[in-house]
Amino acid sequence: MRYVSTRSGAKPQPFTGILLEGLAPDGGLFLPEEFPKLAPADLSAMRRMSYAELAFAIVSKFADDIPADDLKRLAAATYTKTLFGSEDVTPVKKLEPDLYLLGLSNGPSLAFKDLALQLLGNLFEYALEKHGRRLNVVGATSGDTGSSAEYALRGKKNIRVFMLSPYGRMSAFQAAQMYSLQDANIFNIAVRGVFDDCQDIIKAISGDFAFKAKHRIGAVNSINWARVAAQVVYYFKAYFAVTRRDAEPASFSVPSGNFGNVYAGHVARSMGLPIRTLIVATNENNVLEEFFRTGRYRVRKAAEVKATSSPSMDISKSSNFERYAYDLVGRDPFRLKSLWAELDANGVFALAGTEIFRRVADTGFVSGSSTHADRLATIRRVWKDYGVMIDPHTADGIKVGLEHREEGVPLVCMETAQPAKFAETIREALGRDPIRPAGFEDLEKLPQRLEVMDADAASVRRHIERHAA
Repeated sequence: MRYVSTRSGAKPQPFTGILLEGLAPDGGLFLPEEFPKLAPADLSAMRRMSYAELAFAIVSKFADDIPADDLKRLAAATYTKTLFGSEDVTPVKKLEPDLYLLGLSNGPSLAFKDLALQLLGNLFEYALEKHGRRLNVVGATSGDTGSSAEYALRGKKNIRVFMLSPYGRMSAFQAAQMYSLQDANIFNIAVRGVFDDCQDIIKAISGDFAFKAKHRIGAVNSINWARVAAQVVYYFKAYFAVTRRDAEPASFSVPSGNFGNVYAGHVARSMGLPIRTLIVATNENNVLEEFFRTGRYRVRKAAEVKATSSPSMDISKSSNFERYAYDLVGRDPFRLKSLWAELDANGVFALAGTEIFRRVADTGFVSGSSTHADRLATIRRVWKDYGVMIDPHTADGIKVGLEHREEGVPLVCMETAQPAKFAETIREALGRDPIRPAGFEDLEKLPQRLEVMDADAASVRRHIERHAA
């Protein structure tokens, strides 16, 4: 398996060649030259596997340059009952016939991103020890990536983590999860701005190849391909849980911000998993919904990005969308580059009426958006009808998923985080506090360790230089 850039300027590399990387040298994103294809017999065999076995079976197809015994050991060490609370790892809850909730929030940071980042942390440590290297991980978070990455990498040998977050734009729980960590290898940088400002700084640093090489900069954001590969696994696990036959279709509704989670579903579908529809659920920051509805992709200026009650989705520029667009343009990097040049120049490109946009239907994507009032109503409905408490991002996914539900087709709604992380919205919806998992009772009262900075890449570079491994 070799990896190329969406913009054609990178030499094809094996998985371990891109494992620690964010952007490719040409500013594009790495992805496989082609997706592995699964035969019906492969799917049949996978149906009986445990989560760790399934993770090895799928990730090994993307990471075929890691010895099988080593990768099998890393998967088994990652996906444990101790770390994720159950043998299932991602338990499926049946709400009613053909409507399911996929439990993805049982890891250490209480968010779905633990499923990829716990494996990524172990892969990083394995690769660094094997080659005697050190790494400075630089990332940006709108809420959950930061804590998931920090919980996965805290105390890891040869790794330091520099995590940027939008100051005052996350829930108090989310912020405290990150800022209360006292591990010496964790550095939190709170940026005066929005998530897109944080993401722009990361891209500026990743694009400074001299700085990146000198300070051994790596990435944990969803631009890192290994994260996408790890997220593909739970689509397969959920599919097997809600279907009885290997050819039976199922649909997935996915709350979407940076497009990494639902893009992993696109990869699973491209590999041969019988996914009928991938439902992209956005909040008021509906850049993705607008594209899938109209063919117009328009990024918002920072001042236009709304602060909502599903803050992890308060994103205007979705990094992984470039990987999907690469498939839409027939994997033509020159066509892709022209679209992104237009986007950089004008803040928008429009594909309505083109052959490229007509291909969207072939990939199974539909979309919808949700408001604060919708979230409250959905949280109330799910609690009243099923006795299940959900967080506001999951509520966005269920609301939009039900709008696209097809009779006779199992619909899996992806949980994103535990409601304890968004107590203010839960209180508004239900008039009660969510239950806090053990160990998080007084999180916001813990001492916090962070640096507050302006949205300035040069300042962040200097901070990294002072504290780099």
